[in-house]
Amino acid sequence: MSTLNDKPNIVERKPYLLAIFITLGLVGWMASGQLGADEATEQTPSKKTEAKKVIPAKVQITSFTAESIERQITLYGRTEPDRQATLKAQVRGMVTKVLAERGSRVSKNQPLVQLALNDLNDRLAEAKAQQTQREIEYSGAKSLNTKGYQGKALLAKSKAELVGAKAKVKNIELDIKHAVILAPFDGVLNERFVEVGDYVGVGDDVALVADMDPLVVKADVTESQVHQLSVGQKASSMMLDKTSHQGDIRYISSISHEGTNTFKIEVAIPNKDYALRAGFSTELAIALDTVSAIKVTPALLALDKKGNIGIKTVADSKVVFTPIQMVKSQSDGVWLTGLGDNVDVISRGQGLVREGDLVEAIAADSITDNNTDNNTDTSTDNAEKAERL
Repeated sequence: MSTLNDKPNIVERKPYLLAIFITLGLVGWMASGQLGADEATEQTPSKKTEAKKVIPAKVQITSFTAESIERQITLYGRTEPDRQATLKAQVRGMVTKVLAERGSRVSKNQPLVQLALNDLNDRLAEAKAQQTQREIEYSGAKSLNTKGYQGKALLAKSKAELVGAKAKVKNIELDIKHAVILAPFDGVLNERFVEVGDYVGVGDDVALVADMDPLVVKADVTESQVHQLSVGQKASSMMLDKTSHQGDIRYISSISHEGTNTFKIEVAIPNKDYALRAGFSTELAIALDTVSAIKVTPALLALDKKGNIGIKTVADSKVVFTPIQMVKSQSDGVWLTGLGDNVDVISRGQGLVREGDLVEAIAADSITDNNTDNNTDTSTDNAEKAERL
């Protein structure tokens, strides 16, 4: 027989209620933990957020102001004579006289070398005698033909013989004239290939005469440069001895070299005293127009991530990379355009920053020598900044 105490309680009768209470308790506990985490997050920043803060790199900058400078084309060429001629023997014979020394200046038609005449004078006397005979015969044949005693055929034959005799005299006179070799134009006897006693045949080299005024500088220009040049344009040449000479463009080729696609140009430089020599390497500078540019040392040039050569500047505390547009090059630096009238160029630390980086720029002229003046906070601070660079 059961009693009152044996009556089952509500948990025993409905055990699923216990499971519900436990589940609700767990959910409440988890919710309270999440709220606490959110509050902690709002109150203090996480370490990850702190790590995202960017610390600007320190770089030294130098301010440049653009100057007006002539944009120019720089070429490398070689000096050559205006013209030169290799003189050859036109008759055969022995050299009997040398009338000009090597390296001496000569004038047009000046005798340089004398060849032996051999029997030319005797042959000339014979030819002239034959010419006189043919003239008499032709005169008689013409008189007989007029009177009807001689036909036209004999008259024509007599005339032909006279013409032949005159030609023979002229040829021998030319041989005598060619026995003396003359300078073809004013210039310098650069080389003489014979001496007294040498025997030369027809076509043998005798001497080389070069005209050195003007002196010509020959160079090649590219396809992109040739359209900027014109005949008569001024050009400056720099020789190996560092002397500069002015000249004019006198020739521009109309057809490019097949192998290089370059065009030949010639610059004529006055050389009346023959002080300038041919065969020297020469730098040509041809002025085009005037542009604004800054002059920097090659040490300030940098590379971008694509390998392009340029220069790094600072604008609004950010690094700006500008590809170089070189106007001209000098021994102590290069002139660049396209950077504006005033620009702050990174002079130290450019290798540690990239385009778009946030930087703290320190002017070069604000950094003083700490050994000279370390009594003020400003100088000390600048010295520390310089050390960080």
